[in-house]
Amino acid sequence: MSNAIAVAGVGMHPWGKWGRPFVEYGVHAARAALADAGIAWSDVDFVVGGETVRNGYAGYVAGSTFASALGWNGARIATSYAACATGAQALDTARARILAGLCDVALVVGADTTPKGFLAPNAGERWTDPDWLRFKLLGMTNPAYFALYARRRMDLYGATSEDFAQVKVKNARHGLENPNARYRKEVAVADVLGSAIVSDPLHLLDICATSDGAAAVVLTSLDYARAHGLADPVRVEAVSTVTPTFPNAVIDMPLLATDHFAAGTPERTFKESIADAAYEEAGIGPEDVDVAEVYDLSTALELDWIEDLGLCKRGEAEVLLRAGDTTIGGRIPVNPSGGLACFGEAVPAQALAQVCELTWQLRGQAVGRQVEGATVGITANQGLFGHGSSVLLAR
Repeated sequence: MSNAIAVAGVGMHPWGKWGRPFVEYGVHAARAALADAGIAWSDVDFVVGGETVRNGYAGYVAGSTFASALGWNGARIATSYAACATGAQALDTARARILAGLCDVALVVGADTTPKGFLAPNAGERWTDPDWLRFKLLGMTNPAYFALYARRRMDLYGATSEDFAQVKVKNARHGLENPNARYRKEVAVADVLGSAIVSDPLHLLDICATSDGAAAVVLTSLDYARAHGLADPVRVEAVSTVTPTFPNAVIDMPLLATDHFAAGTPERTFKESIADAAYEEAGIGPEDVDVAEVYDLSTALELDWIEDLGLCKRGEAEVLLRAGDTTIGGRIPVNPSGGLACFGEAVPAQALAQVCELTWQLRGQAVGRQVEGATVGITANQGLFGHGSSVLLAR
């Protein structure tokens, strides 16, 4: 039995620091996605909101917030939160209801307004909260553990600061023609290496910003899509939301231990298992992938993800980068949207933004950044607390 459903429409609000309520961004993206699908709001029978947990009361409970702002239409609602994997979890919630035959049209929305500076836990003492613990006990802001991963690549595979800078150069070039990107300016390796060191070996331009923005996706059953004139839609072939398996030789912050009572050595690392679950569900392998949108919180992490997705062997991501294989026109373009390097983090929206970009790519609509002939795309996103996500799309 196929688990495929149709991506009928996608939409975004441009990312930046706009200083407006996140609901405004979400409504803008939702209306754009509905217009793209040619589906009326009154025909939507399920709304899933991606939650934001900052700035006071948690996203006003996002599903109902967006449904109310669009105008109550009697649709069922749900809300998802999975840190940076929120959008993919929300997408999977909608997909499950469609596959169960309980709805035909679902709208998935994620939007955020971010504070200035590092993303940090809310105030108070919470000794069982791993996110609070890593900040308060270890001083581990996000760039600190990005740097640990970067240093690991240097030690294991001979990566250099110049390699990391080249990832930024590539993504900045990709994002130049993306109307939704916040940063649309070409940079050079010297610009990256000349920017301030935030957490050695990473410089300021190696690390993504925090942003305001939104993305939305309209999903339908394949039967509904065909009945309404969408004969060859982009399809969601798989959604992976797996957890880690212990013991874990590579600690994924903020997890502070590697052992668990469930003994046994896993065959794959957590990040490898995220993509593997998507490939297995879809019956598609990494050799079939034409384009990838990955979670480049830092330049070095993009290189890790290329390997985690099975797009090359361990230690070979720098080889692909240096050969130009991960740029548009290369063997396996990575982050043709410009990635988080050009967007920044808007947490509930970013996994959905990746789906939007791949939908445009597979339709041949990514003007100025098109990966020619792309028919299969994969996303990768990781939320703290053991939330992994990968979405595999095909046409």
